[in-house]
Amino acid sequence: MDTTPSPAPVTTPSPAAIAPSPTPAPVATASPSPGGRADQGVTANGEIVDIVSHPAAMIEGKANRDDIFGAIVGGLKIVKAEIDKAGLKPAGRPLAIFLSATDEDFRYRVEIPLESAPDGKTQLSDAVKIGPSPLGKAMRFEHRGAYDDIDSTYDAITAYIDEKGVDAQEIFIEEYPTDLTSSEDPNTVVLIDVMLK
Repeated sequence: MDTTPSPAPVTTPSPAAIAPSPTPAPVATASPSPGGRADQGVTANGEIVDIVSHPAAMIEGKANRDDIFGAIVGGLKIVKAEIDKAGLKPAGRPLAIFLSATDEDFRYRVEIPLESAPDGKTQLSDAVKIGPSPLGKAMRFEHRGAYDDIDSTYDAITAYIDEKGVDAQEIFIEEYPTDLTSSEDPNTVVLIDVMLK
């Protein structure tokens, strides 16, 4: 969870499961979204987006596959608390970037984009650093439903990318338009960006 400090490629297909939305995504506009993306086009199974980099407050961690939801939520709470403490303003939705994976766990980075980086600071605390958010072109998919079910979405995304011969980096970014309240919340929406080469 790049042409920013580039995360190592994910070694297994995904942190959870991502399935393309069963219905086509809405027609996109060319203006940047709150998360810093500029939509470039939409297909029934994914849309190509340009990810615009912002300064961001971020924290890295490692978590067992069964604990990844709690790890993401916990990391975002820490980042948000440090942003509030420093009086900074978020400039987009929270993100999780999956840096590497094994059969047992994930190494990830969670971050919140900022309107501007604090002058002369490279970190807000020992754990929370300041750096650029991801940059580049990506293919976006959408997961709707419990986060516990996201693995099936990732399986569908991987199958779609393989079938279409998409030249992807195997770096997955999750963006959270809805609050992450529970891994079982059926109203959860997760945008999944697959970075392209």
